[in-house]
Amino acid sequence: MFSAILRNEIGWFDMDEHNSGSLASILAAAATVLRSSVADRMCTVTQNLSLIVTAFVFALVFNWRMASVVIATLPLLICSTMAEQLSLKGLGGNYTRAYARATSIAREAIVNIRTVASLNAEDLITAQFASELCQPSKQALLRGHISGLSYGLSQFFAFSSYALGIWYASELIKHKQATFGTCMKTILIIIMTAFAFAEAVAFAPDAMRGSQALKSVWNIIDRRTQINPDDPTSDFVEGMQGDVEFKNVHFQYPARPDVSVFEGLNLNVAAGRSLALVGPSGSGKSSVIALLMRFYDPCSGIISVDGKDIRRLNLRSLRLKIGLVQQEPSLFSTTIYENIRYGKEGATEIEILNAAKAANAHEFISTLPEGYHTQVGERGVQLSGGQKQRVAIARAIIKDPRILLLDEATSALDAASEKLVQQALDTLMEGLTTVVVAHRLSTIQNTDRICVLEFGKVIESGSHNELICRPGSVYNQLVSLQQNSR
Repeated sequence: MFSAILRNEIGWFDMDEHNSGSLASILAAAATVLRSSVADRMCTVTQNLSLIVTAFVFALVFNWRMASVVIATLPLLICSTMAEQLSLKGLGGNYTRAYARATSIAREAIVNIRTVASLNAEDLITAQFASELCQPSKQALLRGHISGLSYGLSQFFAFSSYALGIWYASELIKHKQATFGTCMKTILIIIMTAFAFAEAVAFAPDAMRGSQALKSVWNIIDRRTQINPDDPTSDFVEGMQGDVEFKNVHFQYPARPDVSVFEGLNLNVAAGRSLALVGPSGSGKSSVIALLMRFYDPCSGIISVDGKDIRRLNLRSLRLKIGLVQQEPSLFSTTIYENIRYGKEGATEIEILNAAKAANAHEFISTLPEGYHTQVGERGVQLSGGQKQRVAIARAIIKDPRILLLDEATSALDAASEKLVQQALDTLMEGLTTVVVAHRLSTIQNTDRICVLEFGKVIESGSHNELICRPGSVYNQLVSLQQNSR
């Protein structure tokens, strides 16, 4: 199930019902319920069913009259069991989903604990968590009463069936149609059968929870991703020059289909050259990065690399040739060594050291008490912003990409850290096709070409010197605004 979750395209994770808390809840809870209700109960159910069948056969052999009377009461037991299952199923509703929403709130609070603490929002978050649990707790109370009543009813029918058998046995002995020993054997067999049936009925709530969990689990496992990274019909990427082109691209995010991001975007960057994207927030700069990484597919138009539509290229091999450095680097909760090693499977220690040196990270790593084996903590909280960014750059360097994507890579850093990171990026960019998204225009002045985006379209294009010399250009206004704000 976890493998199936990771196979899905990024747009699937953008949906509210597929947030990290809900998926973690389903993975932890639903799969466990399914296992306990199916696998762990299977032996008991099999045992009880075989016991019931065998017992009825022996009962019919010993005294068919009395056994027939007891077997005639089975419809009552079956009806009570079905009533319990139907009542529980009808009250299921959004039982699991409600818990998933509560889990999502809890997870977000824990992940952002510093923000919660700084805002003194502990009580507010707790109240939100409790409010999400109100409805499932009411449902649980109602389900508990109905389940208990149904179980008691089924127990009543079970005991009534062999009470009827005992009474009928006394009548048979009274009329000398059966012996005491035969009747006792039959009664004991029927009592055992009644208990077995009652035990089987007791598993009905677990079975119902399992059936609900089964749907949520198999919905994920059976889903076919819209962007298949292992498409057998795709072309494997081996050598790559790095020519990138967007042709008449139209795009809306799957979670916001009514908001158009691009309407006929045209962009290109030659192999080994650099392109900077600037513009106001919401103009589509980061969306260019997302489309080029093929996190999403365009609604229409073509995105090509070396003249080939990236939708026809093997996605895993394509991403091996693309390096991505984001504004907030995502480090895994492991050592610095392992975080860099994620960039290249089977990387040697020498390669990791060289990548760290090229990223200006080796010096600070060497000063740490445990060096490269220092634990970075969840999301890299043990490192500063500049340190995390340099580790992320080292991870991109060891990948040896042909295309480099920089999404606000230095915008969140102080001046000293920015200088070190920019030096590492300049080293990394040499000879690579580079697409840079930046708010700080001072960091992109040396790029080969700058494109200004507005409302999802390129409104200006040229080098820094060309754009700055155009009177009234949008780029000129952006530069002036930044200089005046300092």
